[in-house]
Amino acid sequence: MNFLELIWLIPFVPLIGAGIMLLFGRGMPKQLVSLISPGAVGISFVLSLGAFVQLMGLEERRHEVVLGPWIEFLKADWGFLLDPLSGVMIMVVTGISFLIHIYSIGYMGHEHGPRHGGFYRFFGYLNLFVFFMLMLVLANNYVLLFVGWEGVGLCSYLLIGFYFHKKSAGDAGKKAFIVNRIGDAGFILGMFLLFKLTGSLNFGEVSAALTSGNFPVEAAGWGILSTTALLLFVGATGKSAQIPLYVWLPDAMEGPTPVSALIHAATMVTAGVYMVARSNALFALTPDASTVVAVVGAATAIFAASIGLVQNDIKRVLAYSTVSQLGYMFLAAGVGAYWVAIFHLFTHAFFKALLFLGSGSVIHAMSGEQDMRRMGGLKDKIPITFRVMFIGSLAIAGIPGLAGFFSKDEILWQTWSSPLGSHLLYVVGLATAAMTAFYMWRLMFMTFYGEGRMDEKTKHHIHESPAVMTVPLMILAAGSAVGGWIGVPKVFGENGFFQAFEHWLEPVFEPAAKVMATHGEHHPSHAVELGLMALSVCIAIGGILLARHIYLALKEDQRPTGGALYPVLLNKWYVDELYDILFINGLSKGGGTVLAAFDRSTIDGAVNGTAWTTRMVSKISMWYDTWIVDGLVNLSAFFVRAASYPMRFLHTGWVQSYALIFVAGVLAIFGFYWWGR
Repeated sequence: MNFLELIWLIPFVPLIGAGIMLLFGRGMPKQLVSLISPGAVGISFVLSLGAFVQLMGLEERRHEVVLGPWIEFLKADWGFLLDPLSGVMIMVVTGISFLIHIYSIGYMGHEHGPRHGGFYRFFGYLNLFVFFMLMLVLANNYVLLFVGWEGVGLCSYLLIGFYFHKKSAGDAGKKAFIVNRIGDAGFILGMFLLFKLTGSLNFGEVSAALTSGNFPVEAAGWGILSTTALLLFVGATGKSAQIPLYVWLPDAMEGPTPVSALIHAATMVTAGVYMVARSNALFALTPDASTVVAVVGAATAIFAASIGLVQNDIKRVLAYSTVSQLGYMFLAAGVGAYWVAIFHLFTHAFFKALLFLGSGSVIHAMSGEQDMRRMGGLKDKIPITFRVMFIGSLAIAGIPGLAGFFSKDEILWQTWSSPLGSHLLYVVGLATAAMTAFYMWRLMFMTFYGEGRMDEKTKHHIHESPAVMTVPLMILAAGSAVGGWIGVPKVFGENGFFQAFEHWLEPVFEPAAKVMATHGEHHPSHAVELGLMALSVCIAIGGILLARHIYLALKEDQRPTGGALYPVLLNKWYVDELYDILFINGLSKGGGTVLAAFDRSTIDGAVNGTAWTTRMVSKISMWYDTWIVDGLVNLSAFFVRAASYPMRFLHTGWVQSYALIFVAGVLAIFGFYWWGR
């Protein structure tokens, strides 16, 4: 079976599942819904796996399928591209999404009726989400990518606001939709500039044009290439929740927990990272724009991590963790290590899906409770959930041997050693690693260790989740444990398998590698790399031990309060409040009030003034027409009528009158002559 020729089916099978659910799902039993929707994503995973294996056998490692023309003047076809980058993405999207669909059967089993959104509708939206994400990563041009880009934005709105009877959920859905439209405006402008520069939006043609030698590196100042790259990155900050457009992602936790896992691990938030990596030929030519990417990524990483230190909602901690980890990915991309950004995307998908679904299992056991201050002592009551989250927390903290260690350490090393990197950015990344270890193990200690702080009713109902939920957790835990071994640092020796990930992606990032070589190569010693690696491990362990000391060894009244900084972090640096002042109440409401006043006083005043002037002119015109124009005409008519009276008197048309006048005239003549004598 030629899976490569069928790559177009990979996104369309979930679309069929979504169509069945949304059109006919209302009348279906839950068992059938539970078969069709996860089954559709499962088929996509099988097709993806088959295509991925066959791609490995191609010498060029690139296969394109064009179904037909679409927007010809933009050179955008209904085309699908499978190469090492899109191959990794489809495996992540379909594999993680399939596990989330299976998990959702158990987690969403209580959903019924229109008030709760409906079991079938939830799975229909999930299938639609997967379809658009697969369209995004398999598209062979920016326009088709943008279709998937907008589609995942729509689905995020539908799924975040799934519990539409809750105002907070509806507000969060709208917030995600609006914030992403801001980023999308930048993406559209960047896409049009890219077409203006290269004459095409096909990935292959754009890359060939940018690497043809016609576009020199913009090493000094900002040019059209840098502007284009920065506009595309604006789009990425919206989708992948970077400063200043990150504010929607923490609120995305208002949706059901499987939605949070899907958004944070496998779909929407990875879109921006993928797009920047796909555009590596452009960013390689714009080192200033790449520096902006790295700085924004590093700033987002440490900023979001600082907020995660004090959050008490278990899902909100993980949400800010995602924002921070996405910052790590952009930090890697900004210093030119595109393969490392995708490597961390790959490992992060495992442990972040695991942690979110694990938190859902905790919430399920706690009868809906999400506040960690009302948890504690759960490790023996829900042992499977505890063990898998233990692995996930070690992985994200960067403990050696687990997936997160390999990708995070490689990001830190590339930040230190890359020609585009900086030691300052490395320090920021290292501080973020310490914070990550602390807030994740704060979560673990508050949730699973110590004495239970829940009420008696909740305590008696605590139970482990069913197998349909725990089996996906165990599979994700296995991925979180071993998934990083395909990207072992070269300092441990060259080995084909252990550097497989980097070698696999080389053809995609070859344009960037050629440009990076022009910046010169840095070759710090292996001792430096090993020393920095040891430092990052010590930092991570230190963060874990500090969390243990504060949240296990100390009693609650002995714990440090955080001083004046605590309320700032708890309130997320008051960014939402600042945005409310500047943009909601300021730009939107205040600006709307000003514009309304301008409309009333100026626009309406001009219109009304024009109407008044028109009426006055028309009255003057009517008066002039009535008394001057019509008066002259009527006066002329009067004189004509007056002059006509004698003639009318003489010319009656009666013979008798003419005879009388004739006789009178004769008599008058005779009288004249008679009188004259």
